[in-house]
Amino acid sequence: MSGKDKEGQQNQAAKDMDKSVADKIVTGNKSPEAMPSENGQKEDSQLDLAQKIKTLEDENADLKDKILRKYAEFENFRKRMTKDKDDSIRYANSMILLDMVNVIDNFERALKSAEESKDFAAFHSGVALIEKQMTGMLETKYGLTRFFAKDTPFDPERHEAIMSEESKSVTVPTVLEDFQSGYTLHGRILRPAKVKIGQPASGQNNGVQG
Repeated sequence: MSGKDKEGQQNQAAKDMDKSVADKIVTGNKSPEAMPSENGQKEDSQLDLAQKIKTLEDENADLKDKILRKYAEFENFRKRMTKDKDDSIRYANSMILLDMVNVIDNFERALKSAEESKDFAAFHSGVALIEKQMTGMLETKYGLTRFFAKDTPFDPERHEAIMSEESKSVTVPTVLEDFQSGYTLHGRILRPAKVKIGQPASGQNNGVQG
């Protein structure tokens, strides 16, 4: 082979090498055979992403459904509690009213007996017994206690003075007469007694030594 032919072959080999390098640069240093595989991986990735989006959408819909159910349960609970509260207020006095109905029954029996016998003394005794039973029941079951103020020192928290007069028998303002009984509920004044007050007579030292 002549030197000229040998040189031509070398130039052709160099051209082929340059073309190969250029192809590798265009394809990202990957062989053409690898391109279809890369496209397949890209499609698989897109399918995976679509599946993840679908899964998240399903989970979101499930959470929304659970929230709506919980909200409905809460609304039902709130309505039930409101109704129970209203019923508690409406029927709070059921027990005491039932006891009072029994007292009314006793009064009806006493009135019927009085109409038949025309015996005032027996009627009076019957009413007095009913009154005693009722006040005892109110005190025992409900803490309502009646008190009388006569002959006790005047206490503006327990007594409401309706009348007042001077009295030589007292040295401090004192209750002389009860016009209306007072009541306490579990020890707290529910209604003060309406009373007549005796004031120390003028010139008395009100129990204070000079």
